[in-house]
Amino acid sequence: MAAAPLPPAVRAPPGGAARPLAAGPGETPGGGPARAEGAEGLFVVLGAGLAAASHPLLYVKLLVQVGHEPLPPTAGRNVLGRKVLYLPGFFTYARHIVEVDGKRGLFRGLTPRLISSTLSTITRGSVKKAFPLEDMEHVSNKDDVKTSLRKVVKETSHEMMMQCMSRVVSHPLHVISMRCMVQFVGREVRYSGVLSAIGRIFKEEGILGFFVGLVPHILGDVIFLWCCNLLAHFINTYAVDDNFSQASVIRSYTKFVMGIAVSMLTYPFLLVGDLMAVNNCGLRAGLPPYAPVFTSWIHCWRYLSAQGQLFRGSSLLFRRAPMPAACFPID
Repeated sequence: MAAAPLPPAVRAPPGGAARPLAAGPGETPGGGPARAEGAEGLFVVLGAGLAAASHPLLYVKLLVQVGHEPLPPTAGRNVLGRKVLYLPGFFTYARHIVEVDGKRGLFRGLTPRLISSTLSTITRGSVKKAFPLEDMEHVSNKDDVKTSLRKVVKETSHEMMMQCMSRVVSHPLHVISMRCMVQFVGREVRYSGVLSAIGRIFKEEGILGFFVGLVPHILGDVIFLWCCNLLAHFINTYAVDDNFSQASVIRSYTKFVMGIAVSMLTYPFLLVGDLMAVNNCGLRAGLPPYAPVFTSWIHCWRYLSAQGQLFRGSSLLFRRAPMPAACFPID
């Protein structure tokens, strides 16, 4: 599962590093291409490491998203002291996967996800080289309201272009990773390797099979970027007083907080995109009773909305069982 885009606050600063000083004779400015390639390689390694470390979490999340609940709910009490039924959280679910498939089972689908993460990082780096950030105008405290807003719009457009390009390039491997993981539901082995999965998808679904679920993912990314950046800009401009001693500190965290809030609002796009990636692909998790065969991502959205499940899988710690006793099939 391709991870959702990081909040702008934790990405590289809009302006990147400061411009290097002019190099002397025979020198390359700021370390030259070798330094840039080294930094890009470091980002690839860090991205792959983060993807590997977070894979068990995203694996459990995907199984919850498709509605696979192999363990019965347990009785508990909410904050008001009322008795409620709770579905198993991440740790209980992960323990069940280990009991069935062993510890290696927690990393099912990791290889295509690592390739997807690497392609995404390389694509972003290539776009940055093609459209250098140094050529962009950056927001300054000295700018007036109209000028600063114009710069925010320009920076967000640049970020949107990078995100959309990386999403398109990495999505085919994201689809393969999703399908490898949901094989846990029906104990299938249709997608056992990256190359064989590519051949199967191309043979059965054609080139469009690699891009199922792409539209809701891109829409979610675009809405996230614009809402996060514009909200942070307006809060920093109109809500944070320059006379306040900690104004600069508050502004530095605004995008991070907005990223968390907006990511919750755009979660349904992530859910719909992931469900479309596995729907009607020959795997049990993408067929009834887990889900009907969707004709489009809008059909999927409407179905989840009618079921009150647009945020299914958004929380993996405290999951209350739905009131209708058998919303999810239990094996």
